Amino acid sequence: MLNGKNILLGLTGSIAVYKSIDLVRGMIKEGANVTVVMTEAASRFVTPLTFETVTGRSVHIDTFESPLSHINLPRDTELFIIAPATANTISKLASGIADNLLSNIYLAYKGPVLIAPAMNYRMYENPIIKENILRLEKTGVKFVGPEAGSLACGEEGVGRMSEAGDLLEAVRAAFTQGDLSGHNILVTAGPTREAIDPVRFISNRSSGKMGFAVAAAALKRGAKVTLVSGPSSEHPPQGASFVSVESASQMRDAVMQHIENSTAVIMAAAVADFSPVSKSETKIKKADSISIELQKTPDILQEVGGKKGSRILIGFAAETGKNTEKAKKKLKDKNLDLIVLNDVTQKGAGFDVDTNIVTIIGRGGEITDYPLMKKMDVANIIIDRMLQLKMR
Repeated sequence: MLNGKNILLGLTGSIAVYKSIDLVRGMIKEGANVTVVMTEAASRFVTPLTFETVTGRSVHIDTFESPLSHINLPRDTELFIIAPATANTISKLASGIADNLLSNIYLAYKGPVLIAPAMNYRMYENPIIKENILRLEKTGVKFVGPEAGSLACGEEGVGRMSEAGDLLEAVRAAFTQGDLSGHNILVTAGPTREAIDPVRFISNRSSGKMGFAVAAAALKRGAKVTLVSGPSSEHPPQGASFVSVESASQMRDAVMQHIENSTAVIMAAAVADFSPVSKSETKIKKADSISIELQKTPDILQEVGGKKGSRILIGFAAETGKNTEKAKKKLKDKNLDLIVLNDVTQKGAGFDVDTNIVTIIGRGGEITDYPLMKKMDVANIIIDRMLQLKMR
């Protein structure tokens, strides 16, 4: 996605500048040509030599290194990132102040801009900074973060620069076609847990990786995404509206709450089929055997299918074996537009792996088999197939 892309990275005076080393490595690994511009303050945290070594290119600091450096450097640039961006630099850019090479370049550059703020939480909450961020957003600048957490000063709050992985996702998104722009996509992911007692539950092996990949792919392609997930160690993609749930009934309530504004629903969650009729309020003592009466959990997919209207509805079928007839029946019974079938017994297609092997079945009965590929690639294929259908 980034192969051959010309990216200009601006660095300002924050301790978070060390994170940008991994960001540069990630962009270069994907084939990007990265040129770095530093403020003098940034060079006090990490030396220019570090970035020259990583990029294989000269680092630019001095406005007067060349009379036209602020014009020539951004000439072929396809994306300008400023990460980290201090409160000082954000305020300068919002006011049109150009007193160093980086701010001069910003005024001369006409392409897309990503800014990753990094500062103390009190500075970030200052109304002037909030107003300056809003001013820049109105001109088309996109902001990534900041995040909540432990700050360099030892305090806690919102002000941490986003991690390199999240920034790299934002960079990829900047180069992705916005064919889902204007659409609201509701995605479910992960397993559910049905409590037996305060420490035990019924669940399954789903990691949430497939659903999280679908959410990330939809975001990159311009959609507004609501991601409803059961317990998962996956990190929600930057920009998604994330709803964390545990049980099937909680997932059902969250889906019903958010379905009204959605134009498509992609149900990748592995919802537990059964839950205990009653939950013990105390830990059940160990015994030679116990008997647990089970009941069906809410059939969320069935309920959504019954009220989907003109929305696109996509479901998943994880089977032990390539049971296309069973998947076809599920597609019909649940009123789906597409169903994604995968045989979890195949190597690379089971739970908690980064790859999948899927068969996609359409409403007209058409069956398409796909080879082993990364789940992000599967996610984009699902979206491509979805776009071939009529979306309201």
